[in-house]
Amino acid sequence: MKKMIFSILLTTAVLTACGKSVGSMDQTMKGGTPGATESANHSDKGGMDHKAMVTEADKTKAELVKATFTLSNAKPLPNQDTTITVHIQDKDGMSIDKFDVQHEKKMHFIVVSKDLSFFNHIHPDYKGKGEFTVTTQFPNAGEFELIADFVPSGLGAMTKTEWVTTQGSVPEQKAILPDASLTQIVDGKEVTLTFDHLMAGMELNLNFNMKDAQTKQPVADLQPYLGAVGHVVILNQEGGEYLHVHPLEEKASGPDAKFMATFPHSGVFKIWGQFQQNGKVFTVPFVINVP
Repeated sequence: MKKMIFSILLTTAVLTACGKSVGSMDQTMKGGTPGATESANHSDKGGMDHKAMVTEADKTKAELVKATFTLSNAKPLPNQDTTITVHIQDKDGMSIDKFDVQHEKKMHFIVVSKDLSFFNHIHPDYKGKGEFTVTTQFPNAGEFELIADFVPSGLGAMTKTEWVTTQGSVPEQKAILPDASLTQIVDGKEVTLTFDHLMAGMELNLNFNMKDAQTKQPVADLQPYLGAVGHVVILNQEGGEYLHVHPLEEKASGPDAKFMATFPHSGVFKIWGQFQQNGKVFTVPFVINVP
């Protein structure tokens, strides 16, 4: 079975979409400054090939790549279409043309609010010459982290991140508190998350068990989502550590969907499991405290 690595995303400061023309933001700064990036070793098979820590080789590869995020509106507004362009270049500013397909896509793109209450996993279109574009909406005013997850051919998987601020009156931030119960009802499914053991620094198994919320019958007709029974995204409470997890048994159809991960340290993490049934993707969130 494959091990996993967290991509440590240093987000100690917040950038807004202002400051450059058309909201352009260059993400090459590291060492505790905004836009820091790391790489991860993904696997095209069950689970992901992750290590417990980012290696120096991973960091070196990540330093060969930079990403510039450009928003169609330098001051984006809630509930209005915003087109986000991500331009991937090498350290000399030349466009990187070739990207490996990971789970049916050349880029996975996560939009998450600072308080982790909003989550959106979308997939930009590749326009060629290192340019990806996607149009989306932010639900409210406030700070949002953009996470681009991709694999430049020959360099391994990596993530590049940016923070943006949408305009308007910011709603009260929701506290990120561990769930009292790890059972959620979403779209008529009763989903229970269990672990074989829950401890920082140890490889562990996550299992999502699904039943019909009314009949309590096992859900055994999950459909492939991006080529697998499901996908899991994990972020820590501060939004600085990101893990994109794929299932151990990609062809499973329920009622169990099993994953493997290693939490690098104790603390509060939010988990989003994504699955598909009857042609509709549903997302199940959980907040846990890792001892």
